[in-house]
Amino acid sequence: MRVILFDLDGTLIDSTEAILESFDIAFRAFNKETPNEKEIKKLIGLPLDIMFERLGISRDKVWDFVDEYKKHYRKISTQKTKLLPFAKEAVIEASQFARLGIVTTKTARYSKELMEHFGLMDYFEVLIGRENVENPKPHPEPILRAIHAMNAKKEATFMIGDTCLDMVSSKEAGVFGVGVIGDYTPKNELIKCADIVKKNALEAVKFIKNVE
Repeated sequence: MRVILFDLDGTLIDSTEAILESFDIAFRAFNKETPNEKEIKKLIGLPLDIMFERLGISRDKVWDFVDEYKKHYRKISTQKTKLLPFAKEAVIEASQFARLGIVTTKTARYSKELMEHFGLMDYFEVLIGRENVENPKPHPEPILRAIHAMNAKKEATFMIGDTCLDMVSSKEAGVFGVGVIGDYTPKNELIKCADIVKKNALEAVKFIKNVE
């Protein structure tokens, strides 16, 4: 049976409001000016520690900022996150012909809470988050860990994601990646790193369904 692994942010969910608000809270907690939204948004998909570092926080202070971010994010994540259009339909459609997993750079614990909130967690066998791996995407480790946990075959596994992190991770892991157009990676950039690009997760699932 086929296996489909889904990214979360920009693929199934839109938590931009919660992310931006939590970054603002973290920067203000340490009396630092919050970077502009455009700078933050283009880093979404990377692990939080790397995002903060790229936004100018020194390595020795990064985890303090991550802790402040997480404290606030957990309070607001369910009310300020929404499913993307066709996301629920994509998951239900995929479950008809494939086993499903989630591979994200978000914290697994909060990701699970979000998917339970949306009534979708029961469709997924595994959820690999930031704390489950040493090397997050674009490293292949998260995808390989999901494959191992599901006792799946690489040649029968597909990864759906909206960033080049997802596509590079897929290629390095030896699985078929399908890109979807989201708000975080411009289409012209995604096309460069993805062999196939679809307009949303449902279209990606339908494509996979028809792959021989």
